[in-house]
Amino acid sequence: MRLRLEARAEPSRLMGWLSPSIAAALTIVAGFILFSALGKNPLQAFYTFFIYPIRDLNGVAELLLKASPLMLIGVGLACGYRANVWNIGAEGQLVLGAIFASGVALQFHGSESRLVLPAMILAGAAGGMSWAAIPAFLRTRFNTNEILTSLMLVYVDNFLLSWLVHEPWRDPEGFNFPQTKQFTESALYPMLIEGTRLNLGFLIALAAVAFGYVLLNRSFIGFQLRVAGLAGAAAKYAGFNAKRMVWLGMLIGGACAGLAGMGEVAGPIGQLLPSVSPGYGFAAIIVAFVGRLHPIGIFLASLLMSLLYLGGEAAQMGLNLPSAITGLFQGLLLFFLLGSDVFIDYRVKLVRHIALPVAVSS
Repeated sequence: MRLRLEARAEPSRLMGWLSPSIAAALTIVAGFILFSALGKNPLQAFYTFFIYPIRDLNGVAELLLKASPLMLIGVGLACGYRANVWNIGAEGQLVLGAIFASGVALQFHGSESRLVLPAMILAGAAGGMSWAAIPAFLRTRFNTNEILTSLMLVYVDNFLLSWLVHEPWRDPEGFNFPQTKQFTESALYPMLIEGTRLNLGFLIALAAVAFGYVLLNRSFIGFQLRVAGLAGAAAKYAGFNAKRMVWLGMLIGGACAGLAGMGEVAGPIGQLLPSVSPGYGFAAIIVAFVGRLHPIGIFLASLLMSLLYLGGEAAQMGLNLPSAITGLFQGLLLFFLLGSDVFIDYRVKLVRHIALPVAVSS
């Protein structure tokens, strides 16, 4: 007997929703094995990684704080991915959003006007959209692969950021560190819970989740995006503009990533640094797929990914593990998700070998 993958008559909706849970469970099991191999007590390591970071109110606030940019970017990417528009450059769009927002904050440094923060929000969204517009234009004008162009632009962004904080925007009183001035109070998000770092950015992320739900599930534009992704020929026959879908998918993703970048410089960081993002733009790709490109699923997946970030930091301090442990768990989660997704379209079937009669020669 042997096992064989057999194609399903139609994709399994049940496996579609169970797959992320299976992937998360397998990631935890793999973590137990990994901690044992490293000579750590698996139960203690599990507590340090998954329970200790959220043991109190401040820990929960940090969880929501780190989940906010992941929610924003994940919802934006899902809008494009629904239409088969593969924006892989959200990390660069986040950086450019942070740069644009920081430019406004520095221009009005010292001002107490209440218009500074709204102007930063608009500038952050505009920065992300402008960078996303480049691969959108190349795709619609020259049929260039947006995966490659959006990804390569990330490196351009990082060099631009490095130049700005080392040269024209460097704080003259910052002891030669590559950073801008600390933003004034008018350029910072107000805090939601006193004594924690949780700020208005979390509410903006929740608003993005609600907006994404309405857009993707309750609007004609969302219907167009879904049809374009599921059946391009049918979308063309129905008169849906394919180029418009590309622009919409890229610009929405860019705007959300830019807002996430703005939230970092106006929130926990309070200035522009070379390390403005610990990789939120790339991690949000995993969040979008673990969340099944559905805003509610993305909300839950962003909490899980945020916990991995916090757990990685706790493991570095409490277990003396390297910083790469966070990326390792993120990679394991994506690996198991892709493996579990196979069973959406296939089922395992047990095949018995039938012994053929052997002819006996006389």
